[in-house]
Amino acid sequence: MTTPAPSAAHTLLDEPVWRERAAAHRARVVRWTSPHRERRRRGEPHPVMDFLFTYYSLRPARLEQWQPGPGLLLRRGDALLALPGHVRDGDHVRLDVHALPPRIVTTAAFVRDLLVATASRPARLSCFGLHEWAMVYRSDAPRHSAVPLRLGPAGTDAVVESLPLHCTHHDAFRFFTRAAEPLNAIRPERADQVANEQPGCLHATMDLYKWAYKLAPATPAELLADCFALAVEVRELDMRASPYDLAGYGYSPIRIETPAGRAEYARAQADFARSATPLRRRLVELCEVLLTDR
Repeated sequence: MTTPAPSAAHTLLDEPVWRERAAAHRARVVRWTSPHRERRRRGEPHPVMDFLFTYYSLRPARLEQWQPGPGLLLRRGDALLALPGHVRDGDHVRLDVHALPPRIVTTAAFVRDLLVATASRPARLSCFGLHEWAMVYRSDAPRHSAVPLRLGPAGTDAVVESLPLHCTHHDAFRFFTRAAEPLNAIRPERADQVANEQPGCLHATMDLYKWAYKLAPATPAELLADCFALAVEVRELDMRASPYDLAGYGYSPIRIETPAGRAEYARAQADFARSATPLRRRLVELCEVLLTDR
């Protein structure tokens, strides 16, 4: 197969430069991957951080791996030829978007449509993280059974019953208890994801990391790491506002059962919606590149 000629927009990176970028990327993410590996070795679950490596399925080694993304020519970059879509171009190696597996194109089309639709809507800041409460509502088996509920089962149920539930995220809603499902204002389905997602949703923001790795190996490693870093911060807010007592793990609660706690949560939620905006834009731009001439 003839490799298409690179665009004049390609930037040449000498080997020391791209290897330095690769080392910097790995150094950035091992602050999270190394503790995760050590906890797994000891058999110690973590109710906050495990989610980022279990619900989100990218293996730590893949998160640590640097990949250039479109638009770069790597001198002596043969080590990258093992990644799908990466081709030799004379003495250089680059990503050829036309050589990527077909699944990447299909994913890019969906991700672009989803993220453009999400960005078009105003952020809803009135859910107050109640999805985590709805996941244990009237349940004898909380998801994090080793962690106590701050208010106990009865107190937790009372909070759910006292506030409106309006979760727009299918993958959060599907973990609601059966008793909590009818309390939600809508019933978000997988088929309605593009129609329902909105930028204030913490799970939609964390999912930027999922979409980044679903587009790999076309995703620049720096963008992947930026999405993961934001997901870490959002996950902490998510669980600090949850019904669980996480003081033993160093997390102070956001008491959304109080007006002050709800206001604190909404402020943080708005901040994360703003932080997600440029990442969502960068992912859309990546999708557009992957879909060019398709």
